[in-house]
Amino acid sequence: MSTKILPEQETTPRTSHGDGDHERFSHYADKHKITESMVTGTPIRALCGKVWVPSRDPKKYPVCPECKEIYDGLPPGGGQGDDKNQ
Repeated sequence: MSTKILPEQETTPRTSHGDGDHERFSHYADKHKITESMVTGTPIRALCGKVWVPSRDPKKYPVCPECKEIYDGLPPGGGQGDDKNQ
């Protein structure tokens, strides 16, 4: 058996979907992760898959339609972290 060496791959998270639309919305994500991300600068993932570091007032932007559709389809929770919006 031999060991294969794979070529280097980029490990930077994709922060955009390429169409720019995700930048015009506020996104749903775990409230605690949003707070932690704002303090540490660590990127988080929204329900729609967008990866970003929250830094703006989400009330100034419309809600991402993909996040809203996913959120509305979730069963009622009531647990920690079920809050939303960047």
